[in-house]
Order: sequence, then structure tokens, then C-alpha cells
Amino acid sequence: MLIDFTDPSDTSLVIIIFLLLVDLAVRVAAIIIIPRNRRPTAGMAWLLAVFFIPYIGILLFLLIGNPKLPRARMAKQRRMDAFIRANSDVPGGRQHNEEWPEWFASVSQLNQNLTSMPMVDGNTATLLEDYDSTILAMAAEVDRATKYVHVEFYIFSCDQTTAVFFDALEAAIARGVKVRVLFDHWASWRSKGYKHTVGRLNEMGAEWHMMLPVQPLRGHFQRPDLRNHRKILVVDGRAAFMGSLNVIDRSYNKRSNIKRGLKWQELVTRVEGPVVDALNLIFITDWYIESEELLENEAQVLESIDDPALLECQVVPSGPGFEGENNLRLFLALLYGAQHRIVITSPYFVPDESMLYAITTAVDRGVPVDLFVSEVGDQALVWHAQRSYYEALLRAGVRIYQYKAPYILHSKHFTIDDDVAVIGSSNMDMRSFGLNMEVSMLVRGHSFVAAMRAVEDHYRSVSKELTLDEWMKQPLRSTVLDGLARLTSALQ
Repeated sequence: MLIDFTDPSDTSLVIIIFLLLVDLAVRVAAIIIIPRNRRPTAGMAWLLAVFFIPYIGILLFLLIGNPKLPRARMAKQRRMDAFIRANSDVPGGRQHNEEWPEWFASVSQLNQNLTSMPMVDGNTATLLEDYDSTILAMAAEVDRATKYVHVEFYIFSCDQTTAVFFDALEAAIARGVKVRVLFDHWASWRSKGYKHTVGRLNEMGAEWHMMLPVQPLRGHFQRPDLRNHRKILVVDGRAAFMGSLNVIDRSYNKRSNIKRGLKWQELVTRVEGPVVDALNLIFITDWYIESEELLENEAQVLESIDDPALLECQVVPSGPGFEGENNLRLFLALLYGAQHRIVITSPYFVPDESMLYAITTAVDRGVPVDLFVSEVGDQALVWHAQRSYYEALLRAGVRIYQYKAPYILHSKHFTIDDDVAVIGSSNMDMRSFGLNMEVSMLVRGHSFVAAMRAVEDHYRSVSKELTLDEWMKQPLRSTVLDGLARLTSALQ
């Protein structure tokens, strides 16, 4: 049969056949390319997107389908890992402390193998729960600076609430203190008053860089939703702050938040001791990656002080700059090591299959598990995805406490038994595990866990416990939305 291209019907047939062949080729290529070196759940989610919404699915995959940073950034991270190892007096790992739980030494070794950061003894830590007081405490610390101030935050914004912190930075520079600032480009740029913030930094003479800038015309581009989510303040190598708080007003200056009366509830820890040098090494790493300036003179050797009255701490950075999901591996190791009690606080709780199994298995082992989440959400897609796990958790025996509105419980921490805790910037969701650069701190010490338990007791006093009977009364539309959101959460 000959095709007559002058005949419109024959031409239409050829076009249809061509499009069908292209469609088939795209689907076959997707089956070959997408699942490679990717979690089965993420691979399946991407394949569903390509098969059901092919053009949009392909465009999204090309834009955000690669969960790794560019090779040049990965190479810089490896160079800094070697730099961190060279600045540690315990390169082979902290010697086993006979007071540690039997399983704890292997967790510490795991972290060091993944991150090059050792466990260091001789630290003190104080928890800061009040939002405005935390910002004032950080400003007061900057006021005492004599050498340098290193600032690294996911969102960094100069507004009415944070002006006192910016004033402290400006006064420090006037005293001759070196002030360096890192902030996530995408997150800070989207915040109200971004130009004012940048102008304020320039006026005071601070050195600053954007982290993971999305500026393709300037040669800066990677997957745009790979973000640096860390929150760190280091002053003179003497004291440091880390946790969940961003430098911005408690409402995040968003009209929708202000209209709903939403306020963020955070938890930050102020630390002193060798762990400050460890947090400073994280800043030095990120500063080098963004600026190519290595601050060798401000990197101190990580020394461990043997004092049973003080805390043992280990900083655990994670993110797409590493080969493995360091925070997820840490969390899983702790969940399986727990013997008596687990309390989890996570604003965005969207676990992968391995974490869901670890939590429900802990309950089956006889270890009670409490989960603190917010009653309301600020991100609809994440909030619905989170809700999709409630039934399985409740049926397993996990106790879920919903922190009362209008507060968004943004704290990120959990406690294991009576002497192990984690605090930091990492949520327990697939974004924090695979896409965001995070920093967590593993702490062993009864006094710190006791302070954390007091915070958890406060959460419990202002929260409502969710029961399975109550949950099963959810309307069908909510169940459908939850399920759809759960599918999208796997697009990594």
C-alpha cells in the first residue's frame, strides 16, 4: 500500500502512527531509565506520572528527576570530608564507652563512616523553646563575639522580629568581627523583604553567599528543589546554636499564615564544647562549596574531653552531597536500637517504607512510641501525605498527639530511652532524607534527655491525642486527597 502525502487522510494516518511510535518509545525508555538506582516507590511514582500525564510527567522528570547534586559539588563535598577527617583527633572512631547502651557504639561508628564526623565528649547543651527569646539569645551571643560569626540558615530574613539579630551582626562588624552569612537562595528569595535583607547585609559589610543558587543564566543550576535546609550559628568557636528555627518572623510573613493566625513553634539548642567545632566544620564545608574559599584558619581540631558529667555529641550532616541518606540511616539505627521508649516530633512526617516498618516494629517489640505532629498544616500536599499514614500507625499502637492550632509544631527531634536524643533541621520525610541538605546532632546524656522530656511533656499538655475510632470517621474526600498526596510524595 502506497501512501499518498497529497491525500489529507493518508497524511493524518502517518502522523498518528508516528506519534504512537514516539509515545511507545518514550514509555519503553522511561521503564529502562527511571527505575535505575532509584527506590522502587519513587520509580513507580515517576512511571505513573509519565504514563498517565506523559508530557507533563516527562517535563517534570527532566526538571526534578535527578536527586543528586552536580558532579563538581559532589567533588567539593568529598574534599571537605577529607578535610574534616584531618581535623579530628579520633579518626578511627570514638572508643567504646562502657556506659553506652550495647548497641550505641555501632550507631556512632555508622555516623562517622558516612559523614567523617566523630563523636566528641565534653559538651554542654541548653534547650530554647520560646521563639522570640531564641532570636534574642542568638543576638546576645553575637554581641559577645570577638573573632568571627558564622551564620547559616535555610530562611534568612530581616523583619521586625529579626531586626535585633541583624543589628547585632552590624555591631559585631563595627567591632572588627568577621561576619559570614549563608542562606538558601530559593527559600530566602521567596520570603517577603528579600531585597531589604540583601541590602541590609551589604550595608553592614557582611560577607554572604546564597546556597544552591538557581541562576541558570549565571551558570548556577541543579535540580531546583534540592535545598540547603540547615540552621546553624557559630560564634568564635565558643558557642553554637542549631535546631529548627529560621531567622524570620514567627508567621513567616505570609498573608495566608497571618490570615489563619498561624505561629511556628520551634526548638533550638545552644551548645558549648568540642561539638561547636564540629558545627563550625559544617559551615566551613558549605562556605567552601559556595565560595571556593577554605577557612582553614578557623577550623579547630575536634578533640574529645573525657568528663562523665558532660554530654557526648556527634554532628550528622546529610543531603544529596553524600552518597547515602545519612539522616535516614541514623534514625533507623536508633529506632531499632531502642529498648524502652521512643518519642518523635516531626512537623512533616512522611516516612518511607523502611521507617514505617521500623516504627511499627518497635511497637511490636514492646517499645511504646509517641508521635507529635501539628493539628493543622501549612503545606496542603505534605499535610495530606502525612495524614495518609495515620491509620497504619494507630492500628500498630503508635500514640499520635496533634499540637493544637493555630501553632505549627516545626520542631524536629526525638528521644530514645532515657539517654539518647537527636535534634536538628531534619524532618522525618522523604524530602529531608533524599533532597534537602540537613544537619542533626546525636546526643547521649541523661540530663539532655530529661530536658527534652520536659519539652515533650509540654507538647502533650497542649495537644489532643488522636484515636483510631476518631480517625476512621474521616470523610471520603479527605481519604482520597490523603492517598493522592501520598503518591506525589514519592516523586524523588
